[in-house]
Amino acid sequence: MRLLIGLILLAFPIAEIWLLFVLGAQYGVWLLLYLVGVALLGVQLIREEKLLFTGRMMQSLSAGGNPMKAMFGSARNIFAGVLLIIPGIITDVIATILLLIPIKDKPLLNDQSLHTSHTNQAANDDVIEGEFRRED
Repeated sequence: MRLLIGLILLAFPIAEIWLLFVLGAQYGVWLLLYLVGVALLGVQLIREEKLLFTGRMMQSLSAGGNPMKAMFGSARNIFAGVLLIIPGIITDVIATILLLIPIKDKPLLNDQSLHTSHTNQAANDDVIEGEFRRED
């Protein structure tokens, strides 16, 4: 099993380099422009994610949500940015697939207990709750 994983790890860069040579011979300078443009997009993605991370965490915590969802989304975007920076077509395809996968909004068991207390609202929002005492 270790040998198979090692062979896959060695075959990946070889396949990436082979694909770059084949496409470079066919498209020439256009491939170089593509690789530089995608690398710049990857750098921009990482920069924006660094700026937005704190805001997402604060929004998740203030809404009573799960902060792991925000951390997972940010880690996924940063990993996709790193894959975009690495020159190669296969890594760009993997990064695109990572960016297209949506993050599920399924609440965990702990989150369900938080959300059930907020769902017990009156059907009429004009109702004012309180205590009363009748005096005759």
